[in-house]
Amino acid sequence: MTAEPYASSVDQPSHLRGLLEVGAASVMWGTGGLAVQLIREHESLSPVTISAWRMAIAAAVLLVALLALRRGGELLALARARPRQLLVVGVGTAAYQGFYFVSVTQVGVAVSTVVSLGLAPVLLTVAESVRHRRAPTASRVAVLVAALTGLLLVSVAGHESSTGPAPVAGVLLAVASGTTYALTTAAGGSISRTTSPLVLTSGMTLVGAAVLLPCLALVDGPRVTTDPAALAWLLYLGALTMALAYVLLYSGLRVVAPSTAVTASLVEPVTAAVVAAVVLEEALGPVAVVGIVLVLGAVAGLGRPAAAAGPVLPDPDLS
Repeated sequence: MTAEPYASSVDQPSHLRGLLEVGAASVMWGTGGLAVQLIREHESLSPVTISAWRMAIAAAVLLVALLALRRGGELLALARARPRQLLVVGVGTAAYQGFYFVSVTQVGVAVSTVVSLGLAPVLLTVAESVRHRRAPTASRVAVLVAALTGLLLVSVAGHESSTGPAPVAGVLLAVASGTTYALTTAAGGSISRTTSPLVLTSGMTLVGAAVLLPCLALVDGPRVTTDPAALAWLLYLGALTMALAYVLLYSGLRVVAPSTAVTASLVEPVTAAVVAAVVLEEALGPVAVVGIVLVLGAVAGLGRPAAAAGPVLPDPDLS
């Protein structure tokens, strides 16, 4: 069996569109940290509680959209046709977020972010190279190295680098988060090639909510809130950083490889650093600025098929 050829430049517009969709999703994810912080200023909800309600709100919003568009039958058809894949994507999305949140409490934000977000593009780039039986080109390696270096600089400059109470366990959880993130993105990319992003995201969030909501029984502190500001930010998290962002992600995965998508998603910590600087007036030091430039330069480089972190995929709507 010969290696699957990389798509030619005729796919460039679709590739750029997909890259922009993943980038837009990552920008939304990058605002999530600020939203969580603002929620906790009004109500001491745990990160796991916030994550569970975020997923549940997203599922509710998407179900309303499906019913309004009279596309509920497509969700049932997906559940019947690909139940295991849908479960993998839904459970995996809930799991990698949970692993990350717990990792942060054990080893700190900087280490957790670098390990979890940095591991995923490496794993997928290697996996895609093995699958297609061709080593990444020098330009692809350069893009990946620049992105990971930028991630390291932004994360270390933006957070205390001291470890938490259980650094070994925290790193292992971050590895679990990054690995699950990579596997879930690959699985979602496979389904998205033949499924509407709206339908796929609806099914994924329903499964994720079914996994996370029972976890509320295990957390300390309040499990619900009646504070208007906290509720508004929860709605923002569910509707925009979950529902809309994942619709954009799965739409992008129709035309960009999973390794390209997770590399582009490194825009998330960059967005978080910029939002913190603008809204919270946290200073951006020169190290963080260099990191931001490296990440953005690397993501821009992904727009060139020769430097993308994986094969440039043909648009399923055009094939």
